[in-house]
Amino acid sequence: MPKQEFLIAPEAGAGERLDVYLARRLQDFTRSEFQRFIDLGRVVVNGAAKKSSYKLRDGDRVGIDVVVPEAAATGAEDIPLRILHSDADIIVVDKPAGMIVHPGAGARKGTLANALLHHFPEIRGIGDEDRPGIVHRLDKETSGVMVVARSLAAYGELLRQFKAREIGKVYLALVRGRLPSAAGRFDWPIGRHVKHGQRMSIKTRKPRSAITDYRVQKVFKDFSLLEIRPLTGRTHQIRVHLTAAGHPLAGDRRYGSGGQAKARFPRLFLHAHRLAFRHPVSRQPLEFLSPLPDDLASVLKSFE
Repeated sequence: MPKQEFLIAPEAGAGERLDVYLARRLQDFTRSEFQRFIDLGRVVVNGAAKKSSYKLRDGDRVGIDVVVPEAAATGAEDIPLRILHSDADIIVVDKPAGMIVHPGAGARKGTLANALLHHFPEIRGIGDEDRPGIVHRLDKETSGVMVVARSLAAYGELLRQFKAREIGKVYLALVRGRLPSAAGRFDWPIGRHVKHGQRMSIKTRKPRSAITDYRVQKVFKDFSLLEIRPLTGRTHQIRVHLTAAGHPLAGDRRYGSGGQAKARFPRLFLHAHRLAFRHPVSRQPLEFLSPLPDDLASVLKSFE
């Protein structure tokens, strides 16, 4: 069902091109943005898709499947993105380390959301206005593959898949020390730390279920490279579980070893390597890979 609907009258749109009318009627978006909305089928006239050049007639009903905010809080920015895949319903990107996923306190620009709005303006209005199309997140220092909703149908279905734990996530992580077994599971509930509210911990008054599986990929002198599969999506879950197990992530300056980590590692050694899910509309199984970035690959090379 359209988010908004307009009735065309002789004095209000009749005779105008569809895209021109929309750009004049709703100034939150440009004419080119409306052309993309129309191409994606998010604008209908009398319930049917039309071309941007369609000339409106008296009595036409124009429906728009886009939420138009009173004042868009997140602006589009021309920031390069590595796009692994895009179609009418989803966008898959390889997020670089150092990029925040969406605006928040103290960070209104330079985020993934700002970049996405430049490359895919039609996602404005899908979900929260500060998080257009965003259905999951990675920490600022964590790099790797993410999926973003490009249609309302995809947004709802992807959220459902994440909540139902139907999406497969695989991370690569370098940790201190050697794990007691080649594979295992951490199932300690986590929540806000009892004393330090800005941190997550297994020492909490409000624990929430958190499950993380791991498999050792390679063992070095003082470190181990792990394949991590989080089955739940708690904030900082992987970092908290590994620290609690006595094997903090290399380069983790919040939960790890502070100054020593800064001296040896360029950043947190955590990379979202693989993401597998069913296409939210076609239901086709999909899998996307992001290779280990050069800065992290160089760390492993230095151990050789």
